Amino acid sequence: MSAALHVDNVSIAFGGLKAVSDFSLTLREGTLHGLIGPNGAGKTTVFNLLTGVYQADHGTISLGSQRMNGLKPNQIARAGMVRTFQNIRLFGDLTVLDNVRIACWSRTTTNTLAALFRTPAHMAEEAAIAERARELLDIFDLLPREREQAKNLPYGAQRRLEIARALAMDPKVLLLDEPAAGMNPQEKIALRGLIRKVREQFGLSVLLIEHDMGLVMDICERITVLDHGEVIADGEPSAVQRNPKVIEAYLGAPNEED
Repeated sequence: MSAALHVDNVSIAFGGLKAVSDFSLTLREGTLHGLIGPNGAGKTTVFNLLTGVYQADHGTISLGSQRMNGLKPNQIARAGMVRTFQNIRLFGDLTVLDNVRIACWSRTTTNTLAALFRTPAHMAEEAAIAERARELLDIFDLLPREREQAKNLPYGAQRRLEIARALAMDPKVLLLDEPAAGMNPQEKIALRGLIRKVREQFGLSVLLIEHDMGLVMDICERITVLDHGEVIADGEPSAVQRNPKVIEAYLGAPNEED
């Protein structure tokens, strides 16, 4: 199985603080891979490195055979690596449909002049975008609310809309940053099925940051564990769960005096 994403010895420091040190990860095509660790471990910093928000001090990031180092976030998204955010970043005042349509426009081929004069090619592309956006909303059970403002959706529905918007960009790799954050138990159960469905239906490779260990252990085939910016474990969920370094990172070192 070939690598959809390969990260090799990536590091970044802010002033004198090394936030991520020699981080390596291989995300195989079509797999669900979890990235976990205690608060402050460097997980979101890794996502920011992968998506061009930060530039690595050294190391390489490759999406398939294409090197991502030095590219801007929009260039990386166009190349096929798209993310969601821990704090939902929808266009709240726009409709549910328009949130997805905006993402679809990133793949358009007609130019500004064609849009200005409403050429047949532009009109056909606009119709195709609306159809594609509605297809995605239907998959995520959001089509009946397409005309509502995004900010008026319930929290769980906003999470689903953010994932639908990411998929509108036709990614090869989808990065999910704590998608279960703020969800109630019923919403989390539905989310598990949704992530599996997205991976299978769209043929994606998924890298998931998540604090809900039950969700991670249930859906991920492989897990990488960060602590203080360094990888302390990598492997199948059952092996990671038993790893003494992982147990210590989450629970602390045992007191030898006890």
